[in-house]
Amino acid sequence: MKKNLGILGILLAVCVVASIFGDNFLTGYNLQNLTQRSALFGILALGASVVIVTGGIDLSIGSVVCLAGISVPWLLVEHEWSPWAVVPAVLAGSALIGLFHGLLITRLRLQPFLVTLCGLLLYRGIARWMTGDQSQGFQGEFDSVRALALARFPVGLEAYSVPATVIPLVLLAAALAVFLRRTVWGRWLLATGRNESAARYSGIPTDRLVTGAYVACSLFAGLGGMLFIFDIGSAQPSDFGNFYELYAIAAAVLGGCSLRGGEASVVGVLLGAATLQVLRTAIILLGLSSQLEFAVIGAVLLVGVSADELVRRLRERRAERAAAP
Repeated sequence: MKKNLGILGILLAVCVVASIFGDNFLTGYNLQNLTQRSALFGILALGASVVIVTGGIDLSIGSVVCLAGISVPWLLVEHEWSPWAVVPAVLAGSALIGLFHGLLITRLRLQPFLVTLCGLLLYRGIARWMTGDQSQGFQGEFDSVRALALARFPVGLEAYSVPATVIPLVLLAAALAVFLRRTVWGRWLLATGRNESAARYSGIPTDRLVTGAYVACSLFAGLGGMLFIFDIGSAQPSDFGNFYELYAIAAAVLGGCSLRGGEASVVGVLLGAATLQVLRTAIILLGLSSQLEFAVIGAVLLVGVSADELVRRLRERRAERAAAP
């Protein structure tokens, strides 16, 4: 709760600064776009948090977003697949990518950093090869499919409507929160992140949980990729999804997920994703160089890791004092 209040305070502070010095920050159009991007990146951040809970990391999120997103118009337009076949096929393919990662990590005992770094290169290369490195789009068709991301729900405010992408975000966040806090498997997942060896010796199926975490992460990334391409309409495989994994990881870390594993806050992750998007928008509205965006992400990661380490040391000192006679 303290971490959530802290990130909420940061979010509100950035909003206040942006509203004071940015003329268009509080306009309905800007807030609507901000909600849309926060929801899309929030889905990716939720997937990243599931992997981080286990003490792992997934650097391939952006490339999975690219491959899944590019595949949708490529299959619909170029190969004339039915939308009823494309959506489940892309989601299934994304889940298989996560399964591939999980098996390499749990069966071959490869490091998650190495496995997903190779995936980062592999999936983007596949996307560029299968499309001939050409931009893919819907060519003005399939509006009913794109409505999954483009629909808006008026709430009575001028020029502001709630984007439809908020719906899958809320559903996924609620499901993940219930899973982590109200189910045995969720508690086992947290225990695996805290101490995998101890969890394994306690009879917890750690390999299945770790594999399932990578499947969930890639599945969330695949869903996010589809929603992103539905939103923007067309994309170039060479740059679509670039650095999205950094946004997802930074949002998870900023939201209270420990890179050592075993800790997660769904509400914190959502606040972290929103904070990063508000910071990004504030940089643009304040007339600062857009290149500062990556500096901000780097600073957020550094602050999050440093704070996590300081909290760990403080807990250890308190435990030592409590144990001392």
